[in-house]
Amino acid sequence: MGKCRITSVNPKEILLENILAVMSDEYFSKDLSAKIVGGVKKLENLIAAGKIEATKPNNVQNGKWFCNASQVLQHCRNMRK
Repeated sequence: MGKCRITSVNPKEILLENILAVMSDEYFSKDLSAKIVGGVKKLENLIAAGKIEATKPNNVQNGKWFCNASQVLQHCRNMRK
């Protein structure tokens, strides 16, 4: 007889995975993204490293930047005190 393997399911991991999947097609503004990750410089470093996709739909000087929400949330700064 084969052994039956029981795997435990972590509801927190499933919830996080679901949130990131839902947010994968959404975008945050550059300002909100910077607030979430911990600053403009950190956001710019993450974009430069290819860890966060950023788009500028209108190719004008003052056009707004939009960042992939799922990737921004994956790099959220630690909010615990």
